[in-house]
Amino acid sequence: MSDDELEDAVAAFLKGADKAYSEYEKGYADADATLSVLETHLDELREAHESA
Repeated sequence: MSDDELEDAVAAFLKGADKAYSEYEKGYADADATLSVLETHLDELREAHESA
């Protein structure tokens, strides 16, 4: 994986995390759902890092 691809993975994680927090703060999702979404984004970021 190139540095650009890793940078893209980090950007995607941050975008997804920001969206999850925003939805939680607005009351659209509960804490468990938000943590589940964040866990998924972390797993994707971890996979991207490990394949780099």
